[in-house]
Amino acid sequence: MRLFVFILLLLFALQPLDAQQKNFTYQQGAMTRGDSTKKELALVFTADETGEGLPQIRKTLKAEGVKAAFFFTGRFYRNPAFRQQVRQLVKDGHYLGPHSDQHLLYCDWNKRDSLLVSSDSFVNDMAANLKAMQNLHLPVHTPQLFIPPFEWWNDSIAAWSREKKMSLFNFTPGIRTNADYTWPELGAAYKSSEWIVNWLQTVVATTPEKLNGAIVLIHAGTDQRRKDKLYERLAGIIHVLNQHGFHIKRIDELLKTNEKTLQFSAGSFPH
Repeated sequence: MRLFVFILLLLFALQPLDAQQKNFTYQQGAMTRGDSTKKELALVFTADETGEGLPQIRKTLKAEGVKAAFFFTGRFYRNPAFRQQVRQLVKDGHYLGPHSDQHLLYCDWNKRDSLLVSSDSFVNDMAANLKAMQNLHLPVHTPQLFIPPFEWWNDSIAAWSREKKMSLFNFTPGIRTNADYTWPELGAAYKSSEWIVNWLQTVVATTPEKLNGAIVLIHAGTDQRRKDKLYERLAGIIHVLNQHGFHIKRIDELLKTNEKTLQFSAGSFPH
């Protein structure tokens, strides 16, 4: 019994003190919501092989005066087609982080406790992702915020992340913006941008507390079979949130990770 109590206390102590005090939400060892008592949230964008929406996203965020966060895979960072956009995002003051190097599926979709990667493969893949960031002279932080590929992980991945000074997080469950990756041929799984925006407007108007501390994920690029891109509705989404009193914060500010920059700076890109 004493051992069981000790383990519980140890697990509790491993969580950041700020998170314990600020009504954060955790799932499988990862942060999935900031302070649920405050009307603040964060916009997060992810990308692996496609990122056609970046120019428009960046332009909208700049026009609206909003700082967001972008999490890209190593192969995205290495793609010359995206290099200039990545540099501009950092210069604009947005947060950039890793999303795994090869966009690995960490665990089984149906048996979540069944790992599909080893600890070594996880560490090596993450190191390659961070190396790709470093090669672009991007800021690297400690602890480094990290959103898992496919937004799917388990408590083992969370533990490995902590060992490597990574702060694992994911979008807030029930926030439907992440469905913007779907396309009509998927049938019932498809959610149009119109449907997503209408859903968001309804939530904000009727149960806005559901968005308190929320992590809102939108994809920076989607399958070409999806013709209605949610990022094209970004300005409208921001306006709705602002009209209802939500403060849009950068993800590191929302989650209060107290990061320190290890190397490079936003203005240190080579010419």
